Amino acid sequence: MARFEIVSYYEGEGINLPKRSTAHSAGHDICAAEDTLIKAYQGTDSTAGDGILSYPLALIPTGLKIKLDENQFVQLVPRSSLYRKTGLLFSNSPGIIDADYYGNPDNEGHLFIAVLNLGKEDVLVKKGDRIAQAIIMSYGITEDDNATGERLGGFGSTGN
Repeated sequence: MARFEIVSYYEGEGINLPKRSTAHSAGHDICAAEDTLIKAYQGTDSTAGDGILSYPLALIPTGLKIKLDENQFVQLVPRSSLYRKTGLLFSNSPGIIDADYYGNPDNEGHLFIAVLNLGKEDVLVKKGDRIAQAIIMSYGITEDDNATGERLGGFGSTGN
């Protein structure tokens, strides 16, 4: 069975393990582990060189990692009121956390929430603010699956 744990860096820092709010909730509420200032987008013509607007990306630490069973993954999705209340959007919603992210050598499997601020004002996410939901899911593989790769890093490490 899956279980959330606190990463070693945040042990003793008052991090709460995620909980479901009701008996029929699919998601476990995830909180920010520390105050994080999310800067507002400041321009209209900044591009990444390929015509895509370049909004500043922020990573909100959660202080958490999750141990999953084989053939499980976690979807990290925004809480339904996040954008309405703050102007923050997940940059890669849903975020997918694979089972082999747990314990990786880069960051111990620390879950971060990647956000963009589409509002006109900076947003301060405070420690303890509920910002995301983690939905634990199972997946299948094809009969000809022969994946043998090994995760060697943390955030964004399974591809280019």
